[in-house]
Amino acid sequence: MNDKLLPLENFIEKTKEEGKIPDKLYFRISEVGKLTALEPYVLRYWESEFKLIKPIRTKSRHRLYRRKDLEILFEIKKLLYEEQYTIAGAKKRLEEIAREEKRDLEINSDENDYKKILHATLKELKDLQKLLANK
Repeated sequence: MNDKLLPLENFIEKTKEEGKIPDKLYFRISEVGKLTALEPYVLRYWESEFKLIKPIRTKSRHRLYRRKDLEILFEIKKLLYEEQYTIAGAKKRLEEIAREEKRDLEINSDENDYKKILHATLKELKDLQKLLANK
């Protein structure tokens, strides 16, 4: 088993480069099955097990999967079939990936907050300098 998985964003970019996911907003379960090489009953089962997969339901109760759902399905398939995770192990690994991404977002937002504070402080100091120069 590979200890270090690509973050989900890198996986998404990789699948786009390989052309696995067509450029569409929504996909029917049959299309998803063809793209992922999974049977519809497997997709429905994974939907019940992995709460990250949330297809939209039409008025006629058909499932419409979004691009994000497909990306998650590809990651789940990789974890289960290639890396031999159990369902429980795959759930934990997806949670870890989500936490890593959330932490990365928080770090980036913290950096931006510090930059904003520094710019505001610099502006205040320049204003004070102008006030003192006028006296």
